[in-house]
Amino acid sequence: MKKYFDNIEIDYSYSFSDKTIKDTSYITHGYYTYPAKFIPQLAERLIKENSKEGDIVIDPFMGSGTTIVEAIVNNRIGIGTDINEIAFLLSKVKTTPIKNTELVTEYAKFEKDLPYKLDGRFDYFLSEAQKYIPENERIDYWFLPEQKDKLSVIFAQILEIENKNVQNFYLIAFAQILKSCSIWLQKSVKPTRDHKKKVYEPLTLFLRQSKKMIKKHHEFDKKLSENIKENIDLYRNVSCGDSRNLNCETEKASLIVTSPPYVTSYEYADLHQLPSLWFGYLKDLPEFRQKFIGSAYKNRENVDLRSNLANEIVSELKNKKQNEVKNYFADMLESFEETKRVLKHGGRACIVIGNTEFQGVKIKNAEVFQEQFHNIGFKTHNVIKREIPSKMLPSTRDPKTGKFGKISDKNIKLVYPTEYILIMEKL
Repeated sequence: MKKYFDNIEIDYSYSFSDKTIKDTSYITHGYYTYPAKFIPQLAERLIKENSKEGDIVIDPFMGSGTTIVEAIVNNRIGIGTDINEIAFLLSKVKTTPIKNTELVTEYAKFEKDLPYKLDGRFDYFLSEAQKYIPENERIDYWFLPEQKDKLSVIFAQILEIENKNVQNFYLIAFAQILKSCSIWLQKSVKPTRDHKKKVYEPLTLFLRQSKKMIKKHHEFDKKLSENIKENIDLYRNVSCGDSRNLNCETEKASLIVTSPPYVTSYEYADLHQLPSLWFGYLKDLPEFRQKFIGSAYKNRENVDLRSNLANEIVSELKNKKQNEVKNYFADMLESFEETKRVLKHGGRACIVIGNTEFQGVKIKNAEVFQEQFHNIGFKTHNVIKREIPSKMLPSTRDPKTGKFGKISDKNIKLVYPTEYILIMEKL
C-alpha cells in the first residue's frame, strides 16, 4: 500500500490553481472565513462525476456547507451534519432561499436605525442590548469595552428580526466581522491577542458585509431551480450532530463528499471562539473541545482500529499524542461505518484528506482510511493526489507537539502541500 501511494502522480486538473478568490467565493461560498474548507469547484466536480441529478449527496463533516450548496445547485438532495453549532448555522444560511426584498428591507432598517442608536441615544440602547449578551468572561478577554458595547447594540437589533431565516442571515454577517472588531491578531489563525491592533468601526464593517452578502444571496437564489426553492426542506437537510448518526435512511444515499477534520481537530473549535461566545454556544473551552473528533479526553481500551498501519502509527507515538491519534482513527472508523449504512450498494464515498506529522511520526491518514474502508466492505474506485494551491489552514505544525505553529520558526515545516481524494465504492 505504501508503494502504491508513493507512486501516485499529482493530477493537476484537481488543483484548480487557475481559480481566483472571486471564483471560489461565488454565490454564498464566501460568507464566512472558515478554516480548512475545500473549494466549491472540487466539490462540484466530485458530485457531477459520481452521482446523477436527484441523488442524495451527504457530507458527514459539512463544515461551512460547501458540499451541500453544490449538491442543491446541481439538482441533488444535500444532507449534512456537523458537531459545531457555527458550522450548522452557516450551512443553513448558505443553503436557504430568501427573497431579496426581505433582506433589503432589514438592511434599510439597520442603515437607518443603527447610526442613531450608536450615537444619539447610545446609553439607552446599550442598556437594552446588554440583556442579549451571554455572561462569559471570554468576551471581555477578546473585545475592548467600547467595541463590545457597539457590537452589543448591533447584535440586539439582529435578534429582534422576526423572520428567523433573515435573522440567521444577519447573524452570519455579524459573525464574520467579529475577528476584525476584536483584539485577535488579524493575520493569525491561532488565538493570539494583539493589544496594539487597529480599532475597526463595527457598524461600517457590518453594513459592508451585509451588503456584500445580499448581492451573493441573490445570485444563489437565481441559480436554484424553482422546484428546489419552493421545497427546500425536501432537498436540503442540515443538522448539528454527530457524523456517526447521519439523518438518512439505510442504503438511500448515492454519494458522500467530505473533507474530514485532521488529528487535533479540536483546534478548529478554537478558531470559532468569537461567534460561539456571542451566540452562547461556548461556555467552557475545554468542554467545547471534547465534542470534536479525536478528543484526547476520551479513554478507549483495546479499541480495534481495523488498520494495521493505524496500529503501527499509534505505537510509535508517545504520551498524550498516542491517545489523541488512537481516538481520531477510532472516531473516523465509526464515521465510515455510518457511511456504509447510508450508502446504496455501488455508492461512493469521496474523502478529501492529507497526511501530517507528530513527534517525527508520519500520520498517513489517507492510507489508514483506505485500509479501514477495505476492512468494512468497500473497494477502491480511484485515488487522486492533488496539489493544494490555497487552503485556509494553519500552514505549519510543530514537529514535536503537532500543534499549529508560527511560520517564522525554522524547525517547523509546511503541513499540507498536497492531499488525496479517496474514492471508495461500497461492495
